[in-house]
Amino acid sequence: MRLSGRRGWWAIAAAVLIAVVTAVGVLVATGGEDDTPPQARGTTSPVPSTSAAPTSAGATTTSPETTTQEPGTPAPTAPTTAAPVAVPPALRGQDLTVLPTSQRVVALTFDAGANAAALPSILATLAREGVRATFFLTGRWAAANPAGVTAIGAGGHRIGNHSMTHPAFTGLSDAAVSEEVLAGQQAILAAGADPRPLFRFPSGDRDARTIAAVNADGYVAVRWTVDTLGWQGISGGRSAQEVTDRALAGLRPGEIVLMHIGSNPDDGSTLDADALPDMIARMRAAGYGFVTLDALFG
Repeated sequence: MRLSGRRGWWAIAAAVLIAVVTAVGVLVATGGEDDTPPQARGTTSPVPSTSAAPTSAGATTTSPETTTQEPGTPAPTAPTTAAPVAVPPALRGQDLTVLPTSQRVVALTFDAGANAAALPSILATLAREGVRATFFLTGRWAAANPAGVTAIGAGGHRIGNHSMTHPAFTGLSDAAVSEEVLAGQQAILAAGADPRPLFRFPSGDRDARTIAAVNADGYVAVRWTVDTLGWQGISGGRSAQEVTDRALAGLRPGEIVLMHIGSNPDDGSTLDADALPDMIARMRAAGYGFVTLDALFG
């Protein structure tokens, strides 16, 4: 059929327009190029490299957060997660005891594996003083305290992985180490926070083999410069003043201070929380500021 005059040109234009619209619709329906952010595709940005921090053998500590597997409790299983990020060579094979810096900064860190008795006080002090800290959570604690995980994140604090059930790692097989790390990771993710790539060994129990195992799962192991021993409580002969004095005795650029969220199981004391305001004031008076452990990565 022949089309002539103005009517013919309009018919041709309409046909071209319909073809273009149809092609665009097909492209949208099939998704075109994948513009999904890397995080949504299950990948993680690599951790920047930095210089190695000195290590220290240190004494293994045993806090009230040490737990054993209860009879009949299923062992944690490794969830399906994104492939781990390779730990930079400068941070492999170490359980870091200090931030690699000459700046007068301190990293306040808190472990959570027992109860959450001191969390409101700790968060209130940190908010009032404008200090951000790092919290190492067990997966079991995160699952039992999702509101606590939310509150920590809302305060602008950093969250790390403290295993799933807080066992002694040197007695575990490589497979069991990975199960503890990844199950803890999954529980913390489910509670709304991402702990990667910071890991702290339960009770500081580690060796070269277990450090290599957590590195293989994409985690940097972070220990501490000083343990305040506040977890030992009043019944253990400690006091808030002693907690502060211990932290100040170890004061140096890049100091990492270990404290705990839970109360002492025997006397209910929360010495770390009680000491925190004075600790911050005295460190500031000495010319120090505060950072999270993200300072390890630049």
